[in-house]
Amino acid sequence: MREGLQPARPSTVARLVTTEPLARRIADLLGESFDPEETAVAAFEMPDERSWGVDVYFEHEPDHEAVRELVRLAADAATATTLVFEALSQKDWVKASLEGLAPVPAGRFVVHGAHDRDKIGPSRIAIEIDAALAFGTGHHGTTRGCLLALDRILKATHPRPVRPRGKKRGAAILDVGTGTGVLAIAAARALRRRVLASDIDPAAVAVARENVRLNRAAGFVSVVTAAGLTAPAFRQHGRARLVFANILLGPLKRLAGPVARATGPGGHVVLSGLLAGQANAALAPYRAQGLRLVGRITLEGWVSLTLFRGR
Repeated sequence: MREGLQPARPSTVARLVTTEPLARRIADLLGESFDPEETAVAAFEMPDERSWGVDVYFEHEPDHEAVRELVRLAADAATATTLVFEALSQKDWVKASLEGLAPVPAGRFVVHGAHDRDKIGPSRIAIEIDAALAFGTGHHGTTRGCLLALDRILKATHPRPVRPRGKKRGAAILDVGTGTGVLAIAAARALRRRVLASDIDPAAVAVARENVRLNRAAGFVSVVTAAGLTAPAFRQHGRARLVFANILLGPLKRLAGPVARATGPGGHVVLSGLLAGQANAALAPYRAQGLRLVGRITLEGWVSLTLFRGR
C-alpha cells in the first residue's frame, strides 16, 4: 500500500502539529473531504511523544482557505492558523517525510533507513527501506499492523526457525499492492519461501525491486506490475499459504473472490488499509468465500485483519 494512502506524485503537503485527539479528528474529516486518489492524510505521533502531527499530501495545488476551514471545523480557529503549506518536488517529498524517523519495531522485524543500519541488533530481522517514490516504510499503522500480523502467524505456525529452501516454481506468498516491497521482503526473509509481489504503479514496482535487491531477497521475491491478481504470473503460482493485501476498502472487497481462490487450505490472508469503521465491510465478502477471522490488530485508527482458510 502507499504509505498513508498518498497519491503517486504529490505537489503540495499541508502540515500542522496539535494534540492526539485533534489530530485524529482533523485527519478523519480531511480524509472524508478529499478524493483519496488525489489526496492523502496521515496522523502520527511526533518524536517528543507529547504531540501529534497531521500531514496532508495533495497531487494538485489545493484551495488553502478551504483546507483551513476544514481544520477549523474539526478543531478550532487557533489550530487552523498553524497549518502550513509546502511545495514538493517529485523526488524530495518522501525524503522530507522520512527524515528523522526512528527505526520501527514490529515483533521480530524492524524497518529502518540507511542511516540506522548499524543500530539494529542481531536478534531482529532488519529491513532497510529508504525514501523513494513508493510507500510502505513501516511507520504507518497499516504496514506495521501487517508486520505484526505476520509475526503472530509465524509464532503460531513456525515456532522454530524455518530452514532455508531453494527456489521452487510458483510462490508460497503473495503481496498485492506491495508499495516498497516491505511485506514481501519480511516474509521472504523470515520464511525463505518464494514471494510474488505486485503493484499497479510501475514506479513502485521499480522501487520495490531495488529494495528487494538491497535486502538480499532477490532469490526469493519477484515483483510485477499488475492490478490485483491479474498478471499471468499469478495464474502460474498455484495456491498460496499466505496472502497480503494492504490496499483500500473498495479494492479489498472486489478482490475477495480472487484472493480466496488464490489461498490454499491452511493458508492465511492479511488484509489492511482499513479504518476501524471499515473492518466489518471488508470482512463480509471474505467470510462469504469461506475465510474466517482469526486476528485483528488496531494501530493509530487503522485495522489489519488476519483470516484463515480451513483445511
